[in-house]
Amino acid sequence: MTQRRAYRWPQPLAGQQERIWYGGDYNPDQWPEEVWDDDVRLMKKAGVNLVSVGIFSWAKIETSEGVYDFDWLDRIIDKLGEAGIAVDLASATASPPMWLTQAHPEVLWKDYRGDVCQPGARQHWRPTSPVFREYALKLCRAMAEHYKGNPYVVAWHVSNEYGCHNRFDYSEDAEHAFQQWCEERYGTIDAVNDAWGTAFWAQRMNDFSEIVPPRFIGDGNFMNPGKLLDFKRFSSDALKAFYIAERDTLAEITPDLPLTTNFMVSASGSVLDYDDWGDEVDFVSNDHYFHEGESHIDELFCSDALMDSLALGKPWYVMEHSTSAVQWKPLNARKRKGETVRDSIAHVAMGADAINFFQWRASAFGAESFHSALVPHAGEDTKLFRQVCELGAALKTLGDAGVQGTELEQSDTAILFSAESEWATRSETLPSMKLNHWHDVRDWYRAFLNAGTRADIVPLKYDWSAYKTVVLPTVIMLSAEDTQRLADFAAAGGRVVIGYATGLIDENFHTWLGGYPGAGDGLLREMLGIRGEEFNILGAEAEGEPSEIRLSSGAVTRLWQNDVNVDGERAQVLATYEGEEADEWELDGTAAITRNPYGSGETYFVGCDLNVADLTEFVRENIVEDSANVANPADSNVLHTVRKSADATFDFYLPRGKKEIALQGIEGEPIYLFQAEAEAQTGSYTVHRNGVLVVKRA
Repeated sequence: MTQRRAYRWPQPLAGQQERIWYGGDYNPDQWPEEVWDDDVRLMKKAGVNLVSVGIFSWAKIETSEGVYDFDWLDRIIDKLGEAGIAVDLASATASPPMWLTQAHPEVLWKDYRGDVCQPGARQHWRPTSPVFREYALKLCRAMAEHYKGNPYVVAWHVSNEYGCHNRFDYSEDAEHAFQQWCEERYGTIDAVNDAWGTAFWAQRMNDFSEIVPPRFIGDGNFMNPGKLLDFKRFSSDALKAFYIAERDTLAEITPDLPLTTNFMVSASGSVLDYDDWGDEVDFVSNDHYFHEGESHIDELFCSDALMDSLALGKPWYVMEHSTSAVQWKPLNARKRKGETVRDSIAHVAMGADAINFFQWRASAFGAESFHSALVPHAGEDTKLFRQVCELGAALKTLGDAGVQGTELEQSDTAILFSAESEWATRSETLPSMKLNHWHDVRDWYRAFLNAGTRADIVPLKYDWSAYKTVVLPTVIMLSAEDTQRLADFAAAGGRVVIGYATGLIDENFHTWLGGYPGAGDGLLREMLGIRGEEFNILGAEAEGEPSEIRLSSGAVTRLWQNDVNVDGERAQVLATYEGEEADEWELDGTAAITRNPYGSGETYFVGCDLNVADLTEFVRENIVEDSANVANPADSNVLHTVRKSADATFDFYLPRGKKEIALQGIEGEPIYLFQAEAEAQTGSYTVHRNGVLVVKRA
């Protein structure tokens, strides 16, 4: 890891006690000023103590080139501050104004076909445009100079959701920047040729000037996977460089204010390489929107587990989530009774010390007018706003008890996540186009919850050596260095669990040879005591063919099976493929799940895809039995997390399913009950669906 910036958290306004931050995006420029006083009144009623202001206000702040209007922004910041509401001030650079794009259309990004992204939405700018950077940094300097020393501004919100729309730019600026990035990464064009395997399909380049972004190459053609992977790396780095330029400009003028930008961890796992970006913020923040369906709360826990790792265990910031329905999905389901409060407290249970929403007041116009808000279209006399007030009171209760500043207790199992493996699994050149690293991470995470324990989600590139067990679900890309780290970990007594499509390619998207999984020139195979010959890929698309294969354990695999030989002298076969369908593909009796001792530790190979229920059985039988943080398996329908400081310990209990849970023998003082009640017997509680129990131990 690179040197990380020192952790700095937004501090309370003068005369206020430190609390959990509560609020959201506030867009006063969308409303007449006579609404502002009512906004402040309602914020105080709800217990809001912080709002983000100015995120999409560039056109309102810089009305024409070099002409700034801060008067309206000053007035609302003063109103907020005088009411005891702090401001997380945006750099306002997320979307350029029309006057800028009219004068400089060269700042507009291009798609892979070369079409220009026209203004009219947001993020219609090139991350590598020197012209756009010049204008954006001018705005940053103007904002910082004007608001330095402002007593009501407690943090900088730099831009917004980098890469949400302009992650990939194929313009001339991007081309030149990509060439430079490749030269800095590889040094010589020969090294680039080797990394990208340009001997295939006559793609060899003689000079860095011949490097072009992965633009449209014709329908039915396949992009060079190594080149495509590097372009994704470059795109993350280009946006990071732009963020750093904004950050450093603001920090130079206002060194006392912490800075962050909002990640999007739940958006397919990793839009950008947040493993890397975590080093560049003063505190980590994230936007999280719930997934409809029965795994809603499990997905939240999983995303937050990764956030806690990105924050290195320090409290982190929920920059955006929703009070109810959004407007940008095919299915925009609203939240059920209690879920607005429950989801928010769940974030706190997983280490968050700030709970913020998009947005404060539901818009009357624009593309997001039907996105839920703290104040809905129907106003304050609504079930939703009463929940918002209830949440504010809950967060105050937790803050008064001292939750803020405590840290989430670590598990003894780490599920390893790799942004680069997530990107790689989206390639169209793999044995199956249905691979999804982040999906498999979530499935394994749910399996541990089902088994009555909890795992952490830890980036592969971070230090996970202190864990007892590491699990690699579809970590398709493993370098020789990371493979050696795994071997050293197992040799020292650790447990390594390798998933079915793990360790197949190196960091350049070259296939490891000699049999599967070949990572580390065969070191991974040596650790596992197996050697794979082929992959067996199933799918409903093959009409009349088997779409699933049974295992001797009773599990079922439906996508991917490794055809392996057991080479290790001490390797144990825990399950084989069996039955008519297995025989159809010459897999009957072939090892599907194995265990192998390695050094003082052990390795497992789960050689096929399994659903959550079957993964749960594997975890119960092979991992949970000696886990230090295992709960009663009967309590697998409850999430229990612990936040601790030197002074206190807080236990959070939340039902995972639709049924109420009964808890007995709970130690500590109950400090918050939501849709829950204490029973007559000391330490006994009933927590209903979407409820929460928080107790404090000395």
